[in-house]
Amino acid sequence: MKQIDVLIIGGGPIGIACGIEAKKAGLSYLIIEKGCLVNSLYHYPINMQFFSTSELLELDNIPFISAENKPRRKEALEYYRRVSNLHDLSIHLFETVLGVHKQVAGHFEIETSKSKYTASHVIVATGFYDFPNLLHIPGEDLPKVSHYYNDPHYYANMEVVVVGASNSSVDAALECYRKGAKVTMVVRDNAISSHVKYWVKPDIENRIAEGAIQVYFNSQLTAISPSTVTLEKEGKSITLSNDFVLALTGYRPDFNFLRQLGITTQNDVDLLPTFHTKTMETNIENLYLAGVVCGGLNTHSWFIENSRIHAKLIIQHIIRH
Repeated sequence: MKQIDVLIIGGGPIGIACGIEAKKAGLSYLIIEKGCLVNSLYHYPINMQFFSTSELLELDNIPFISAENKPRRKEALEYYRRVSNLHDLSIHLFETVLGVHKQVAGHFEIETSKSKYTASHVIVATGFYDFPNLLHIPGEDLPKVSHYYNDPHYYANMEVVVVGASNSSVDAALECYRKGAKVTMVVRDNAISSHVKYWVKPDIENRIAEGAIQVYFNSQLTAISPSTVTLEKEGKSITLSNDFVLALTGYRPDFNFLRQLGITTQNDVDLLPTFHTKTMETNIENLYLAGVVCGGLNTHSWFIENSRIHAKLIIQHIIRH
């Protein structure tokens, strides 16, 4: 097995940023991604628009030109593909990391679905989008239930329940409504989330106020059947006819994978992984975290724009080591 300096797990924007910095520093490196390039962004809703402006999503000062001030998914896919091609990054796509084992000699042995590698340093930049927060209720495994939302046309003229009140939930509710779906939102809090994009929040609140979109606040889904859903609101059980459920209740990092690597957590509440904020090194020497995976359950803590710096911090620490 060829020894490399840095193995990067995850081919999203931050994994790409780490690869760029490693290459600029003259280090041998490899990015391994279990899906396509920027896999999580690829699986975002087809019409998704970022909260961030284009310049906040840029890597290595390469301009991100978009048609609107806040770019859309399709533009981001094109941008990050062009950035990775411009730097001619070493990336293995559709290859899954199965295990990372630190040896007595200090290096890491990495086993994947296709090969084995040896690296002096490992960076985990795996994000969190692959692991939805489950409802843990009867019927959640029915084909009508999805924890991901893509294209509103699929739900045209159907009765759709959207669970949640975050950006993804609100976007799905509005888009499905405008394609002719009868939309009902089930929200555990007493209002739409304050984190919803400021130019979208008035839209959803107005649609709710006029009755175009039904909403049950202070409620939670308790059961799903092939033709209905049951929810509980203030101790009262309510059953609604239903064709589809979009359970957009958020996502979490792969905590099992982090535990397998030996990374500890700072507490048992938000499961923040242990790392040094100035170097991004975890409790395992030469094993680093980068990007949104650093936030544990606090998935609103890190974004592309405020975690791009992780790449520079990590590579600077490696070359000074």
